[in-house]
Amino acid sequence: MITTSDGLRLDSARHEGGLETVVLVHGITADLDENGLFSALAPRLTEAGFTVLRFSFRGHGRSEGRPRDMTIAGELVDLRAAVGSVGGPVSVVASSFGAVSVTLSLAALPVRQLVLWQPVLDLRRTFLEPELPRALALYTDRTSLADKGFLDIEGRFQLGAALFDEFAHLDPLGAFLSSTTPALVVHGSGDEHVSHVIAREAAFARPDTSWHSLAGAGHGFGDSAEEALDVTVRWLSRVKAS
Repeated sequence: MITTSDGLRLDSARHEGGLETVVLVHGITADLDENGLFSALAPRLTEAGFTVLRFSFRGHGRSEGRPRDMTIAGELVDLRAAVGSVGGPVSVVASSFGAVSVTLSLAALPVRQLVLWQPVLDLRRTFLEPELPRALALYTDRTSLADKGFLDIEGRFQLGAALFDEFAHLDPLGAFLSSTTPALVVHGSGDEHVSHVIAREAAFARPDTSWHSLAGAGHGFGDSAEEALDVTVRWLSRVKAS
């Protein structure tokens, strides 16, 4: 368990493998397994000589807190606690919504290298004014935010009104573009939830950033998951060895 500065306990798992640590940061509605992707990535990283830390954000998985109370501000606190528990510079792999707290923290946390999987970089175009089919289906009707104080996501997660307020003024894309942390961006060209175009444009506009597109892959990578895992481990290992 990791304890945050505001007293919440976060579920976590540590995999020993080497002196350098990679922190895995999951997406919204997921947990430290990231729908199986982080469970598969962790042993590959330990075999490559990294120690791995996985954790669940507040309101997710077995961590304390209610889903509807989860905010980006809270996830920033959680991420700081997770990175702080390592005790030194880290590499980070962040998936989907996990990219929000990570990019917003790059100026404050000791992140040496960064891998973004299918990253949410534009909150307005993903949640407030969604452009892609899956996002349109999930976030267009927000009447329950006023009626209940949260938006129910298919009966498996509740997004609170405070979170939607944050979407209107936080800018993970700007934070990512203004940072100099070496990065790899991996995204499926068939993603119907989070924009492949925004991620590609960000990668091309930023120095010291590698881009890897998974042809036809949707959100979560599907049959291209092995390719995503392989390119991630290769990139982190190359930087580690340099």
